[in-house]
Amino acid sequence: MTDAGSSCSEVSSSDFISEFIKEDLASGRFSYVHTRFPPEPNGWLHIGHCKAFYIDFIMAERFGGKCNLRFDDTNPEKEDISYVEAIKRDIKWMGYDWEDREYYASDYYEYLYDLAVKIIKKGNAYVDDLTDEETREYRGTAVADKNNITITPPGRNSPYRDRPIEENLDLFARMRAGEYPDGAKTLRAKIDMAHPNLVMRDPVMYRIRREHHYRTGNSWCIYPMYDFQHPLSDAKEGITHSLCSLEYEIHRPLYEWFIREAEVFPSRQIEFARLNLSYTVMSKRWLLKLVQDKYVSGWDDPRMPTIAGLRRRGYTPQAIRNFVSQIGISKTDSMVDIAFLEYCLREDLNKRALRIMAVLRPLKLIIENYPQEKSELLEAVNNPEDESAGKRSVPFSRELWIEREDFEETPPPKYFRLFPGNAVRLRYAYIITCTGFDKDENGNITAVRCIYDPETKSGSAGGSVAGGTAGSSVADSSKKVKGTIHWVSAESAVPIEVRLYDYLFSAERPMDSVDCQGNRGSFIDNLNPNSLEVIANAWGEPAIANASPEQSFQFERLGYFVRDIGSEKPVFNRTVGLRDTWGKIVKKG
Repeated sequence: MTDAGSSCSEVSSSDFISEFIKEDLASGRFSYVHTRFPPEPNGWLHIGHCKAFYIDFIMAERFGGKCNLRFDDTNPEKEDISYVEAIKRDIKWMGYDWEDREYYASDYYEYLYDLAVKIIKKGNAYVDDLTDEETREYRGTAVADKNNITITPPGRNSPYRDRPIEENLDLFARMRAGEYPDGAKTLRAKIDMAHPNLVMRDPVMYRIRREHHYRTGNSWCIYPMYDFQHPLSDAKEGITHSLCSLEYEIHRPLYEWFIREAEVFPSRQIEFARLNLSYTVMSKRWLLKLVQDKYVSGWDDPRMPTIAGLRRRGYTPQAIRNFVSQIGISKTDSMVDIAFLEYCLREDLNKRALRIMAVLRPLKLIIENYPQEKSELLEAVNNPEDESAGKRSVPFSRELWIEREDFEETPPPKYFRLFPGNAVRLRYAYIITCTGFDKDENGNITAVRCIYDPETKSGSAGGSVAGGTAGSSVADSSKKVKGTIHWVSAESAVPIEVRLYDYLFSAERPMDSVDCQGNRGSFIDNLNPNSLEVIANAWGEPAIANASPEQSFQFERLGYFVRDIGSEKPVFNRTVGLRDTWGKIVKKG
């Protein structure tokens, strides 16, 4: 890993994967630890993959081993080099480095073919002529008996199951040579059509597909199935521990069968619970639908749970690693509250993000007793959590922009911001008292008027504004004010665009799309119609003009924002609000 990566202490030493590895090392089953992260390049990585490769890299680091990056690219219909590049970019951004250990299952095609031939020669694989539909029918399905207990009645043997070995060898070679059309034949493992685990009922090893492969071109017309290539690719690389998500537990007997029949390195498969996050869909298939059907702007849309989307949203690698570390590793699937992910993000951004003032929905504030020709620079703290961040100068003038919600003509109870006759403090500046407001012909408030007390300057023991008098009518400097509001100088503020992102889905479990009559719908039905609001006419301090892409800020009183990637004008995406729902939950607990 790079310096930005996690230390091995980030995962508890009591997690069950570590215990398995310790036992394997102690028993002599393995003398070293070698893991791998094996994505299929058919989409961009999401935060669920973060948990997977985090575990792969961390376990290798903890036990002084290595971790490979291998692309399991044996499905040419859906794979592309652009996905390969996106996956590598995202893993590196997260702080991990596989050095020179980058591999591709497509580079093993000849090796895999030879192992298939070996298994045929042992009499444990055969060429089948059944169609896909017939294969499923012969295999059978799980059913419920009269006591509602799931059982798996035996399947039926294919009529081609007992072909002689020499005939199977000849047919398999002719499959490779392209003599048969797509789908005409498959190579299947000969295991047990009565096995209670449906996965073990003569699974397909190879199918015929005339598809252009992004690496091998048209040199192959047969492609290995995942369950066949994955364990044998692990074995070829000397992988000791094949760490994968819980849905592969049922495939483990087949993983071990192929290793045993091929007589190769005995890699061990260990499963852990995948990450499920509320208000989120965690499947590349469904994320691809969102992209293709233009429900989002792309894989890196800031509402997407992809690593690239989280990056544009303003998430940091450290925040994501802290989140994955703290949810731990278990054998039981569960739903993680997205509020906890946001909590980890706030914890990180609070320490690193510079503070700045910005006004999203501007309302003009006129300080009537402040000299028109006057302006001054006030001192503001860049980050109270980081003294080394220093301070900055903020221009102050007679006319300011404030948030429209910070003024009410007729305030509700317990409203401590501006209203006629009330006083508030301007952040880093002075106490002001509202004296009136202006309206247009439609009754809309266009400006708020006030006076300021020059003796109440923040960080000052007193004194008037340099270069001019304050005027005869000022706010009572001895009074205590309950409200503080932020502002920017109308004279020197920088125009910015702000994008307010919310959850992409309005349902906590988007895939559970059932209406009140029990009709199952689509997860698309749960899309949040208010997941994005664009504010084109916001204002920020002058310092914001120099923000670099991906630089994070805390817009005071508003939340955390990040300068968007790739836009010429200053565009800021809302990362997360300041309210810490998870923190409140923890305190109550």
